[in-house]
Amino acid sequence: MRWFLTLLLTCGVVQAQQPLAPGVVLVPGGFEAGRQPDGNSLLLQGDTGGWLLIDSGRHRAHTEVALAAAGGDVRAVLNTHWHLDHLGGNAWLRSQRRGVETWASPAVAKALAPDGWLDRYRRQLVEALPTAPAEQAAVMRTDLDLLDQAAALRPDHEIAAASTQTIAGRRLQIGIETAVSGGDLWALDTASGTLAAGDLVTLPVPFFDTACPPAWRDALKRLSAQPFQRLVPGHGPVMGRDDFERWRRGFDALLDCADQGLHPAACAVVWRRHAEPWLDAAGHARVTGMVGYYFKTLLQAAPEQRERFCRRS
Repeated sequence: MRWFLTLLLTCGVVQAQQPLAPGVVLVPGGFEAGRQPDGNSLLLQGDTGGWLLIDSGRHRAHTEVALAAAGGDVRAVLNTHWHLDHLGGNAWLRSQRRGVETWASPAVAKALAPDGWLDRYRRQLVEALPTAPAEQAAVMRTDLDLLDQAAALRPDHEIAAASTQTIAGRRLQIGIETAVSGGDLWALDTASGTLAAGDLVTLPVPFFDTACPPAWRDALKRLSAQPFQRLVPGHGPVMGRDDFERWRRGFDALLDCADQGLHPAACAVVWRRHAEPWLDAAGHARVTGMVGYYFKTLLQAAPEQRERFCRRS
């Protein structure tokens, strides 16, 4: 995870909210120079006026925008997965809104448990912080502060299987996958046809840091079968169905390229061809480095290394 976070610490600002449909508001993720990113957040208004927030971002500034967009009335949070750029905002939000209830897959509590992924990450931060350069140390402290509030990040309710749920007065069809983090929720708002995909869809490339690529490929087939009108990715702009199918073809082509043993730079060209509509100059520049990193650490690594996130207890 830390590779893509570092790569994204180059430019950008928190963007303004974007209404997508009646009672549906996007709070776009962003990244500012010297800071790690926030994922996209989605607000859905319930039938009694309060709001459900899907993913809370990482930084207080992002979560403040989401809370303000809801008129201060966020009643529940659904976290798609445990990466801090989608989960970390829970801590500040709970300090502002007593009674907010949170929902997530069991993978969130597992990641926060002793010797879970986030617990190990916290120990790495503690060890590295004393010798880190000042700018990097400031970024590390942000994550360490969130992980020191682990109790505020654990969900009140766990969703362990695909189901229909009404949360904060909004009816959702929820699926669970093991593709990106071992427990990835997607949520289809049936009233508006809006699908919150979390990091099952990301730009400028798929983020493979804690992923099982074969399971991810299968998960995208299930997303494709959903009757959505628009898809909100974990990072990047809102997509229509044709956009998503283009992204999915690119994902399949990238995995096929890796399986064929082709050079990462050549496979980056393959991905870039599919993702062209969404890549600005900075995105183009990042693709080669990010694809190269993921090929080295996962996609073309030794079998045990390549499959390590597919063997989850």
